[in-house]
Amino acid sequence: MTKVRGSSMGADAMVVVDGLRCQFDVSRPWLNRIFNREGRATLTAVADVSFSIPRRKTFALVGESGSGKSTIAKTVVGLIRPTRGKISIDGVSMTDEAQSARRQQLRRRIQMIFQDPYASLNPRWRVRRILAEPLRVFGLQKDPRSSENRVQELLSLVGLDSADAAKFPHEFSGGQRQRIAIARAIAAEPAFIVCDEPTSALDVSVQAQILNLMRELQERLGLTYLLISHNLAVVRHMASDIGVLYLGRLVELAPPNELFDRPRHPYTQMLLDAVPDLESIGRRVRRPIEGEAANPINPPSGCAFHPRCRYRNERCKLEIPLPMQIADRKVACHGIAEGRL
Repeated sequence: MTKVRGSSMGADAMVVVDGLRCQFDVSRPWLNRIFNREGRATLTAVADVSFSIPRRKTFALVGESGSGKSTIAKTVVGLIRPTRGKISIDGVSMTDEAQSARRQQLRRRIQMIFQDPYASLNPRWRVRRILAEPLRVFGLQKDPRSSENRVQELLSLVGLDSADAAKFPHEFSGGQRQRIAIARAIAAEPAFIVCDEPTSALDVSVQAQILNLMRELQERLGLTYLLISHNLAVVRHMASDIGVLYLGRLVELAPPNELFDRPRHPYTQMLLDAVPDLESIGRRVRRPIEGEAANPINPPSGCAFHPRCRYRNERCKLEIPLPMQIADRKVACHGIAEGRL
């Protein structure tokens, strides 16, 4: 894999994903297929995705719904077994069965922050028990007094009061619940956190507070983030590198400034045109999003984006474009490779 600035595949990488592919059998029941003379149906959710995340940095994955973002997140942490490809976290393979013992030891250092904070918290538990549970499971605190002190410390780290430990999740606002979810994630003293749409269920005014909190904790605790989001404004201020996904494939990978100032892939340009920007009103022509994402069970031949692309030609319809290195970014587009864009 070619090296991209900010995305080293070397020893400084906390997470390395190489050639990841995830396919799922979505066939109808056997008897239905016999009567209707149907074959098996396979959904390719992720196709040959490669990236790496340096320590203490944030890598963001963006794309429309159904692009494969959450599938990648769940696969990286081991919730879904990949069909093909390699994943390593802190030098430990997540796909090699020979390293299962080392992988078990690594579990504590990998945590997730979910989209809906209320759904991810046990409504019958007080906050004290929610935050103390990781301490108990991983054996981080041996006695009740030290556990209580750690709970108070965690609440302080995320900007909540010590009295909040006695409350239930329903007694908090959405932003406060997400702070509790973040506190639970860092309770296990992780090195790597997957953030799956952590602000999409929150009000805009609260989103900035949560993002600032995440950045402060990253600097203070030395955390590495994989950030999943459909909100480009969020990833611009959080990420050190951004990968743009379309129908399971990375079509562009670049640092934020490069991606936002000079988007190269037509799909990236389309996504950015859809972002409201008061500064650009009257200064540049915006194009509305064209068409809809293709069916992943029966994707188009060649480049999956070609039915929606104004720059397509016959090669785009027949051949899948391979990622090519252009300065500090990677782009998978025949139009760019041929000099048409």
